[in-house]
Amino acid sequence: MKRHILSLIGLLMVSAAHAETPDATELLRASDRSRGGIASGITWQIDLQAVEDGETSTRAYLVKAKGNDALAEATAPPRNKGEVMLFNDRTIWFVKPGLRKPVSISARQRLSGEAANGDIASTNYARDYDGAVVGEETVNGQPAWKLELKAKAKNVTYDRIRYWISKDRRLGVKAEFLTVSGDVFKIATFDYGNRMTVDGVELDFVSRMTITDASQPSDITTITFREPKAESHPASLFNINNVGR
Repeated sequence: MKRHILSLIGLLMVSAAHAETPDATELLRASDRSRGGIASGITWQIDLQAVEDGETSTRAYLVKAKGNDALAEATAPPRNKGEVMLFNDRTIWFVKPGLRKPVSISARQRLSGEAANGDIASTNYARDYDGAVVGEETVNGQPAWKLELKAKAKNVTYDRIRYWISKDRRLGVKAEFLTVSGDVFKIATFDYGNRMTVDGVELDFVSRMTITDASQPSDITTITFREPKAESHPASLFNINNVGR
């Protein structure tokens, strides 16, 4: 009888532990919203600063996104002003003044410093990755769920991601970007100093993404997100035939 009771208690404890572990996809959907994954439409501005080999460079973008589409227009420095990256689902087009035809580019291609092209668009990890909750850890004093993400397609920004999502606010607080073989090559942390209202609900929104080269910690790229606001955009904005006209 005692052995039966102990077995029952053990089963209840295991069941409770499983019940408390959230679904990975739901966690990703919640965290995506605070990193631009808003289907109804959003606009924000980006200031990018890259420190590489002791040299500092800066860029600025105006980003408009809706669902799986986004348009990022360079506003500074003068040599890059007017350049456009159009994200149509997982296809990215690059257009710049004087360029006769749009050029297809990769989300993985380096934009500046440690930032890839895909880092400045809306995050849609729930769509792009198969995820699993693999543990719990504390990140910068915040209890977090630890997830392992594996790309569903080859044309997403990273093959594999180790991702930490805070338990209380459901926000992505840290990411390690891995090669196919599992080696960490970049590390990112996230701050959420912005607030915005979507469909009458106030949300935290990312204010800074700091990306560090895992093998060269002095190479750091900071992406600052400013003035996020819910804003509907017409489908024509994301039509490649209209970009640059």
